[in-house]
Amino acid sequence: MVVDRFRDPLLTAKETARHLLIPRSTLHHWLAEEAAGAPLVHQVAPERRGSPSVPFVAVVEAYVLRSLRDLGLGKRKIREAAAAVRGEFGTDYGLATKQIATDGIDIFLHYADGDLARLGDRQRPIREVLGGYLRHITWEGDDDFPSSLRLRQYPDIAPVVIDPRFGWGAPIIQQNRVPVDAVVKMWLAGDSLRDVAYEYDLEPDQVEAICRSAQRVAA
Repeated sequence: MVVDRFRDPLLTAKETARHLLIPRSTLHHWLAEEAAGAPLVHQVAPERRGSPSVPFVAVVEAYVLRSLRDLGLGKRKIREAAAAVRGEFGTDYGLATKQIATDGIDIFLHYADGDLARLGDRQRPIREVLGGYLRHITWEGDDDFPSSLRLRQYPDIAPVVIDPRFGWGAPIIQQNRVPVDAVVKMWLAGDSLRDVAYEYDLEPDQVEAICRSAQRVAA
């Protein structure tokens, strides 16, 4: 089944906030706030109350805004930067276009100005820090919009992504497309790391890393 990245709801706001490590109140603000005449983070009408309302492109928008928030930008500057990107790129989905990985960084840094002093990691250039966030977004070929998003909280030994083509928005292990929840549930049920690894064609250290990371997110 082909998923429309712009119109098909994949996640609830609660799930989106949890997967991206964003305070729920912050995400709800972004869903309600506008920039350049469109919501900061897009959403679609849910089928029923409590059903998913966040399409994949909006998950990426929220992730990009989270990177600006982590850089120390306040609400007003985030809104202004989002409006500038959308105006420059000529699309309401400017926060999710491939151009943000190049031209967008300069726009974001312009709006960061004095707020950059709040960045915790002072040993790396700001451009490198922001670029590190954006490298977790994958664009394929000539497609201007993303195909998947890697979740930063999971380790390099076992990358985890949100890919609308698999798992209907649930985080999956990149190498085998197995839902993270399936691995974690088997481990929590009492199966050994070795048995879980055998079941899903992983290494025990990968299973341990995934489960530990997932537990920290859930805490």
